[in-house]
Amino acid sequence: MGKQTAPVKKNETINLTFEDLTHEGNGVGKINGYPLFVPNALPGEEGSVKVVKVNKNFGFGKLLELTKHSPERIDPVCHTQCNGCGLQHMSYKLQLEMKQNQVKNAMKKIAHLEDVPVHPIIGMDNPLHYRNKVQIPVGEKNGRLITGFYQKRSHRIIENTETCTTHNEVINDVVKKVRDIANRLGIRAYNEEVHKGVLRHIMVRTGEETKDIMVVLVTRTEKLPHQEELVQELTKAFPHIKSVVHNINAKRTNVIMGDKTKVIWGDEYIHDKIGDTTFAISAKSFYQVNPTQTKTLYDKALEYAEIDSKDTVIDAYCGIGTISLFLAQKAKKVYGVEVVPEAISDAKKNAKLNGITNAEFFVGQAEKVMPWWKAQGLDPDVIVVDPPRKGCDEELLKAMIDMQPKRIVYVSCNPSTLARDLRILEDGGFSTQELQPVDMFPQTGHVECVALIKRVKD
Repeated sequence: MGKQTAPVKKNETINLTFEDLTHEGNGVGKINGYPLFVPNALPGEEGSVKVVKVNKNFGFGKLLELTKHSPERIDPVCHTQCNGCGLQHMSYKLQLEMKQNQVKNAMKKIAHLEDVPVHPIIGMDNPLHYRNKVQIPVGEKNGRLITGFYQKRSHRIIENTETCTTHNEVINDVVKKVRDIANRLGIRAYNEEVHKGVLRHIMVRTGEETKDIMVVLVTRTEKLPHQEELVQELTKAFPHIKSVVHNINAKRTNVIMGDKTKVIWGDEYIHDKIGDTTFAISAKSFYQVNPTQTKTLYDKALEYAEIDSKDTVIDAYCGIGTISLFLAQKAKKVYGVEVVPEAISDAKKNAKLNGITNAEFFVGQAEKVMPWWKAQGLDPDVIVVDPPRKGCDEELLKAMIDMQPKRIVYVSCNPSTLARDLRILEDGGFSTQELQPVDMFPQTGHVECVALIKRVKD
């Protein structure tokens, strides 16, 4: 047989009908069965497309003009090109459908679990202005400071911070104020090409319930020029600012925060509440960025855990103790483990802050600590995991299977790695009962999910 070639060529312009969406929200159209992925196109639409890349089994195109529009197409609230919110051209209803299908497809194709109920995704009443934390790069243009996100696949800053529709609105105001004050005081932006200049990033965190604000200024230099004037003017403009932090990152790196952090005004922490639980949040704490949906997610995790006062629970990847402290209010005992020492320090502080005495926190890799716990005779009734996007380490999955808990609650931010890990747990004697998707990041392709997994009876 001769070598197969794609039915289209690069730079060719074609007419295409779109049938589907990828999990990133790109439209999918086919030419003789050959799929082309095209950003900003929706199912049911037709249009002219320029072919920009051709691979053996699929290609990519750029939408030139639509000749037929979908009723689910809406005018984006934000027209900048940073691509942080790639789904703004579709109705919120379609966004939720797309994410629901993403979870179902992962369960079917990767986990081979076609019969497990995937409940309707829980969306937001208002899917805008939900983010309680942002990290904004600082640059220069025509001699003045600019702030915004990088254009997709580049390090060119798109000026958009005043209008970003996913940020809590006060964050946009604070970033603008920091930039304007720094500009007036002559503080230069960091230039990554020549590794000179001062201000690299502005990070702002807010407490949804408390209205507390933390500002973190990341610089290349040990000293922040005009520090006192900047802080004085900023805190006068925003009385809710409780903490101003200076972080030093002198390395040539894409990593935002450096190792050295010092409080230059106010407290080391701001506070926020999820339900009745209060959390102290430092500059480097991991804390979910959508507080409204975090409560929805954690309530579901707690419901699935079915904990009573006789249960012992392990919270792997416990972070600053957000889920652990929810669990501890119902459990006999909670053991949290996390690899980041600062997070464990925060978790202990948060337990104390809430008067919780039945939660213990340990620094270490869950996959190493849990077999040691088992050797010490710890038999958990429930294990809760909330891993990063790459999913659970294989050793951790083995440790969970070896511990034989009655239930595992898996909180995931990546349906593909969740599905992969569920397959391993299924093969290890557990059964996936149900899944609840939650829309934590409206306007983006990300979807969060909680899975309930039970031990198959001997």
